[in-house]
Amino acid sequence: MTTQVQDRIHDRRELTAALLRALERRHEVLDAIVDSKDHAEALTTVAGLLDTSEAYAEAVLNLTFRRLTKDERLRIQSELEDLDAKLEWTASDRPASTGRNFRLRPFTPTDGDAELFRRRCAEQEEDGTPWSQERIEKERAEGLKRIDDESAAWFVCEDTAENTSVGLVFGELTGREVDVAIWVAPECRKKGYGTAAVKHSRQELAAEFPGTVLVVRAPA
Repeated sequence: MTTQVQDRIHDRRELTAALLRALERRHEVLDAIVDSKDHAEALTTVAGLLDTSEAYAEAVLNLTFRRLTKDERLRIQSELEDLDAKLEWTASDRPASTGRNFRLRPFTPTDGDAELFRRRCAEQEEDGTPWSQERIEKERAEGLKRIDDESAAWFVCEDTAENTSVGLVFGELTGREVDVAIWVAPECRKKGYGTAAVKHSRQELAAEFPGTVLVVRAPA
């Protein structure tokens, strides 16, 4: 099974598990929401209560009353068991996949971001030949121009706990679609950063390019 498929299954599994925990602790969750000052505070509180990300806590806040029945809880439990059976790895194997200590920030012309881009491009080939330094710098300059023209949005992936840059996300607007490419640094692979990047990029790129369809390519 491909990494991209496994990432999607894992993403769905974590969401389903958060919903099930919310239903099992519905009284605590409801109290937390009612006692919150506003939506942002409710989101943070529920995420902490359920030990999940704010993205999944948002799904909990969006639960409707019809989802609170016993039959619905049994259905979610069954879905969770089915997803567990399909997973080849879990969040404990790839802790970064939860996205809790992960963020995206805009790509900048700074030396640090430029070097990260060069590392990514060093893995690119055309007809079996690695990109030249001239080609790499040309690609970066053209990308920065597209960012200025608002036809592209590039982000640096950061692990906030380690205070390190771990990869890049590229969003390129084509018509009504945004082609999304994700690159994770070699030393950071198989830790879940690709999964976290997919989750965060959905929200960031939807805000950058509202009304478009995101087409995500598999993380490196």
